[in-house]
Amino acid sequence: MLRLISIEENTALHLAAKNGHCSVLQKIIEVGVDLDEKNFEGLTCLHLAAEGGHSDCVKLLLEAGADVNAQTQKKMNCLHYTALRGHEEIARILLDAGIHTNAVNHQNASATHIAVLQNFPAMVKLFIDAECDLDIPDNRLQTALHIAAEHGRQDIAEMILIAGVNLKQTDKQGKTSLDVAARGNHINVADMIIKADRFYKWEKDNLNSDSDSWVAKRLTFKQDHRLETQHIRSVMWRLATKYLKPGEWKKLAHYWKFTDAHVRAIEQQWTGTKSYREHGHRMLLIWLHGVITAGENPIKGLYEGLVGIGRRDLAESIRKKANADSASPRKCTVM
Repeated sequence: MLRLISIEENTALHLAAKNGHCSVLQKIIEVGVDLDEKNFEGLTCLHLAAEGGHSDCVKLLLEAGADVNAQTQKKMNCLHYTALRGHEEIARILLDAGIHTNAVNHQNASATHIAVLQNFPAMVKLFIDAECDLDIPDNRLQTALHIAAEHGRQDIAEMILIAGVNLKQTDKQGKTSLDVAARGNHINVADMIIKADRFYKWEKDNLNSDSDSWVAKRLTFKQDHRLETQHIRSVMWRLATKYLKPGEWKKLAHYWKFTDAHVRAIEQQWTGTKSYREHGHRMLLIWLHGVITAGENPIKGLYEGLVGIGRRDLAESIRKKANADSASPRKCTVM
């Protein structure tokens, strides 16, 4: 039996795996050793191979019968280490080998939590595709989305939101992911969460309709910069900055069933006598996202909303000008 042990209580097997010496590893395995022996931190050779990014060694060890779900003293499995280092190929190998995707470490963090914190979008996508539980709370009761919101990770936040999560979950401070995004001044993430919250409700209310219609539209919660929506977005900008009075954007928001939490999150940024203009513009763009996603007519919805808050004069003006010939050079300078 080969028993070369280092200060860290690493055997020759550990050292070969850690340094990616696949041929040496093969020979040690052939001698006959305990593949799941742990060093003083509780790491097996598979942990070390995964952490080091040595995919050939990981494959060899798995084929030889190493325990894919072995945990360290800190309850870390190999997937935690791949998430920590961003080793996508190894993550795929481990997932194929049946590793527990939702295992949590001593801080109750899953591999998904770690991948979000380390800002590895491709790794997060891999875990989402593997149907990992995105609503697991860590020891701060934060979900993966809380972490994305806290650090302003837009790409990751959008992936999580498209996958679908519980937006009502609160952390130890009683904050939702929306609260966390607003508190951190991550405006784009906050707006994405509001769009997703409104979309989830629309989707629930329209279960009997063509449920695949939004998929075909390549659902996104990011800011809209498309040329085809430029005209209506310019209408929103003029409306918010020149025509809506202080407080009217909130009336519109409530008419369109924005929640109090949505309004608070929008209002948290840019305080001042003219800040209502920016708040109104953000609200209008969030509303527009939902209308377009649902395949509805934004001009009709805007008209009804303005009439609903007692601004029929403005509603009539917008309907005339926003429905102007789309080929007109004046289309982006309406009102």
